Amino acid sequence: MDTNKKLREQISALKDGALPDADLELALAALQGSDGRQAWDLYHLIGDTLRETSAPALSPAFHARLAERLAGEPPPLRRATVAAESTGLAAVLAKTASS
Repeated sequence: MDTNKKLREQISALKDGALPDADLELALAALQGSDGRQAWDLYHLIGDTLRETSAPALSPAFHARLAERLAGEPPPLRRATVAAESTGLAAVLAKTASS
C-alpha cells in the first residue's frame, strides 16, 4: 500500500478515535509534517460539513450562473443498445407468435 495513503488512513482513524495504540506513534509523527497536518485539517472540515444541519444559503447570482452553465452543457447521450435490444426483443416475440 502507498505509504502516504496508509498515513492518511491512520490520521483519519486517529481523528475518529479508532486508531490502534500500536499505530499511534507513527500517526502522531505524520502530523508533524505539512501533508499530515493538511490531512488532519481536511478530515476535520469533512466531519464538520457532515455534521452541519443547515447549509448556508446560496445567492440568486450563484443559481443563475449554475443554470447558465447547465444550459450550455450538451444533453446526455442515450445508449443506442437500448433501441437495438428493444428491436431484438420485438423480433423474437414476433417470431414466437408466428410459430
